[in-house]
Amino acid sequence: MKQVVDLNCDMGEGFGQWVLGDAPDDQIMKIISSANIAAGFHAGDANSMNRVVKLAQAHGVGVGAHPGYADLQGFGRRYINTDSAELINDILYQIGAIREFGRRYGAPLQHVKLHGALYMEAATNDDLSEMLVDTLQVTSPDALLFCMGISKTYAAAKRAGHPVIREFYADRDYDNSGSIVFTRQVGRPDPAKIAEKCVKACQTGKVTTVEGDEMDIEFESICFHSDTPGALSMGQAIRSGLSDAGIRIATAAEVAKTLS
Repeated sequence: MKQVVDLNCDMGEGFGQWVLGDAPDDQIMKIISSANIAAGFHAGDANSMNRVVKLAQAHGVGVGAHPGYADLQGFGRRYINTDSAELINDILYQIGAIREFGRRYGAPLQHVKLHGALYMEAATNDDLSEMLVDTLQVTSPDALLFCMGISKTYAAAKRAGHPVIREFYADRDYDNSGSIVFTRQVGRPDPAKIAEKCVKACQTGKVTTVEGDEMDIEFESICFHSDTPGALSMGQAIRSGLSDAGIRIATAAEVAKTLS
């Protein structure tokens, strides 16, 4: 049974006057321990980055860069056939933006988590994952890299000895391969069922797949998405459920210390 776990959420996913999702960032920030902050390519802009980083610092939440494909129209959820070296430059650019806003408020860059289709591309792309880890080793050697445990990204990080955090997806389904079941339109989940799913994963290390089987799952952080309908209620239920089960929520940096 896990004694401590990180709770992360994708944040600042709007642009200008447009806001995605029905959960205010300032309310979500009270629930989570790590924030994946949109860095301007799939969502976010300079003002939202400044606001969300400042909120994270005020709430003691770990600051993470959330780079995505340059795809505002598609919210970074569409695959773009791009050279890996070019993608790494895009990622590095976005990390730098979040890092600078963090410096403004005395909040160090805790982690990097790729977004959407880019996250999934890296999960199966050896070349991209190797280049990502190599770049982080030079530019952000202490920044945790968030990814799935079955991914090429995790394997590359482990080979290089780069600090890495595996995620469990609260509001996404798994299939028997261990992959996330892609759904373009996510419905409103039952907060109590999502909380139960998270507690079960922490206590037993298992998740029920869409095929109805029990699958082993290893993770250090639980992720839910701020654009999922009812995200605030869901996040509150997850936090309460974990607390009631005696599982402490801490930043990914704190959780990582327990692994060494």
